[in-house]
Amino acid sequence: MSMHSATRRRRAVAAAVAVSAGLLVLSACDKPTPIATITVGTNSVDAEATCYNDGAELNAAALAKCVGAKDIKSIKVDPDASVHFGVDPEIAKNSWTILLNGQPLTDSSTKTYRTIPGSVFFNAQYGAQGNSTTVSIKEGDKTVKGLWSFKLEKAA
Repeated sequence: MSMHSATRRRRAVAAAVAVSAGLLVLSACDKPTPIATITVGTNSVDAEATCYNDGAELNAAALAKCVGAKDIKSIKVDPDASVHFGVDPEIAKNSWTILLNGQPLTDSSTKTYRTIPGSVFFNAQYGAQGNSTTVSIKEGDKTVKGLWSFKLEKAA
């Protein structure tokens, strides 16, 4: 009986160690960032932030890295369609602005949803060039707290 008791004790200790190790690994994981979504017709794409510092201000060096990010999600846009932008309430409470190729396209807003005509994203008047453009959502009014970037591709 004492042999079974010792085996059970070792198993219990091993299980406790495994659970503790699992919790330690989980605590080291990064917390997901708030989500931004772009919807065109029935298609949508969402993404976590390209740059985010848990809601704190991003410095210029971090922003410079983000602006040049190449691994961003894309969506096809018919110039005659509307492009809908949606952000988590956490982003909206700090205000947000839509940027087209790095330049402000809209005034800042605290709403969670905005709509822009698709033609704007391919119009040279707004700084667009060619059949694709980069659109970013900038969290923060005076300071930048997060940046979400997407590539809009002109639908044929």
